[in-house]
Amino acid sequence: MKPNKKSISPETQQEAFSVAKSTQKPGQTKEQTKLIAQGIEKGITLYKKQHKEKLREADKLRKKQSRNSHQPQTESNVESPVSDTKPSNQPMLPWALLVLSWVGFATYLLLQQ
Repeated sequence: MKPNKKSISPETQQEAFSVAKSTQKPGQTKEQTKLIAQGIEKGITLYKKQHKEKLREADKLRKKQSRNSHQPQTESNVESPVSDTKPSNQPMLPWALLVLSWVGFATYLLLQQ
């Protein structure tokens, strides 16, 4: 257990002790406060360790996604003709609606006279 004490930074120890002091109840002995501070230190170190692991995993995932994003570019070139057929039908709709609206407007004007 001594290697754990050496790995705990003085800032963590100080922070744990200050938290233990702030939650200290009347009649609580110094030994009890020290035990509470040690428990808080363990909690802080465990939290930091878990946080570092999460950051490492997130970094690995980000790197993996960046590697995968470079590879599918060659595959997306093959798939692009398939995706081009769908958008070519979509621009027809706005033009058809535009023509229809002008025909309707012209009909309305002719019927008004």
